[in-house]
Amino acid sequence: MIFRDRSDAAEQLAAALAHWRGKGPIVLAIPRGAVPMGAILAERLDGDLDVVLTRKLGAPGNPEFAIGAVDETGWTYIAEHAEASGATHEYIEREVAVQLETMRRRRAQYTPARAPLDPAGRIAIVVDDGLATGATMITALHAVAAKRPQHLVCAVPVGARQAVERVRPHADELACLDASMECFAISQCYRRFPQVDDDEVVAILRR
Repeated sequence: MIFRDRSDAAEQLAAALAHWRGKGPIVLAIPRGAVPMGAILAERLDGDLDVVLTRKLGAPGNPEFAIGAVDETGWTYIAEHAEASGATHEYIEREVAVQLETMRRRRAQYTPARAPLDPAGRIAIVVDDGLATGATMITALHAVAAKRPQHLVCAVPVGARQAVERVRPHADELACLDASMECFAISQCYRRFPQVDDDEVVAILRR
């Protein structure tokens, strides 16, 4: 499945999640790429928008390849392939420290005047623009689950088959429009896949 852009993907996801419209969902987008998508989902489902901050832990020499992820509290998910990629315990500790600092800066920038919205007792929909390894989404779902939502949804337009199955046990519901890929780069599933910068995220959250 090829999407025109993130807006097209978000509109299709909103249709797939229409059963939550009017039930006060909170849409939690993983920055930065998923924030414009989250805004569309929140609007279509009559929900609230916020971000859930997690950061990928990149492999040694290949930062785009996730060997795990970390959330704002420091909780980490380490993938089974981390050691095979050359990631030592010391390397992971250093990478975690770098990503925690990045999240501290982003939280201060994204929501400087308020605390994060609380998903406790609510329908919580965690959205990203795709699942390649699933590490970032698993960490995001863990962070949200710890706050005891009523129902936890993972929402992605596209995902690698193995990543989707890896993520599935961590959510009450998984909405993925296309889980047919074996291994892929998320950008391959979009005709337009521009970078989303921090200024755009801040502007969306302010709106």
